[in-house]
Amino acid sequence: MHIILAKPRGFCAGVERAIHCVERALELFGKPVYVLNHIVHNTHVVETLKKQGAIFVRNIEEVPTNSILLFSAHGVGPEQWEKARKRNLKIIDATCPLVERVHRLAKKYAEQGYTILLIGDAGHDETIGTMGWAKGNVFLVQNVHDAETIKITETNRIAYITQTTLSVEDCKKIVDILYQRFPNLQSPSRGNICYATTNRQKAVLSLAEKAEIVIVVGDSESANSRRLVDIAKSVGKSAYLVLDATEIQTEYLKGVKTVLITSGASVPEEHVQGVIQFLSSIETCTIEEICVATENVHFQIPKEIKDNH
Repeated sequence: MHIILAKPRGFCAGVERAIHCVERALELFGKPVYVLNHIVHNTHVVETLKKQGAIFVRNIEEVPTNSILLFSAHGVGPEQWEKARKRNLKIIDATCPLVERVHRLAKKYAEQGYTILLIGDAGHDETIGTMGWAKGNVFLVQNVHDAETIKITETNRIAYITQTTLSVEDCKKIVDILYQRFPNLQSPSRGNICYATTNRQKAVLSLAEKAEIVIVVGDSESANSRRLVDIAKSVGKSAYLVLDATEIQTEYLKGVKTVLITSGASVPEEHVQGVIQFLSSIETCTIEEICVATENVHFQIPKEIKDNH
């Protein structure tokens, strides 16, 4: 079997920073450190951090007063900040800087009296946080159907923003429809879909044709991992999302000679290597890593936990 390994894959700068934030907070302040929601959408990462002393909560009310609380890479709305301050929590904000940029846009548009169309997934942590900054004057657009049917009364001051982990292609289709319907639509000066999402999708699009099947290592909670599967399927390939090697079913591989492997932006590389080892245990494999884009983005950690604290 021939394995094509997509590059870039795995951790993006925002995920690396978020994980480092939890580890550094534990180092500085000791156990426990509380984290609102999953720090990133990957079960293995969350379990590892739990073992180190992180406690994950869904509600700020679960956090004892005067504790350390981290906000996850997906960010939160202003009401969560308010709740945390009321409980006198020491906040470490691990929100990805690219998500934070979307929050600032939502806040700016809301303050300027715009109706905001947020292109994103209902119920996703990032979408919930962004809607909070839009101060109620926001409509969620999830797909082409929403874009075609959404009813807006005030169309003179209207703007759109997007979740950072969308499919670039799907987002473009939605935006094109919105422009046709609302000619005054304002757009972000730079796209909101992040560099890592874009690069990983580009890699799958350009490499899928070389393979018979595509295996995406990632969590089913991870929007960017699910998108990679969708993109592979959109170009006619069988594609499977697996958390790790234990989820690979041998029927995926029947008669298959070439496999493309990639991983979502919150996946530790060891789980990609685990998949390769599993495939190699079934039959002899050759491995070819193909780089489609180079990434050298790094984000500073918050001042509260800098090494010189």
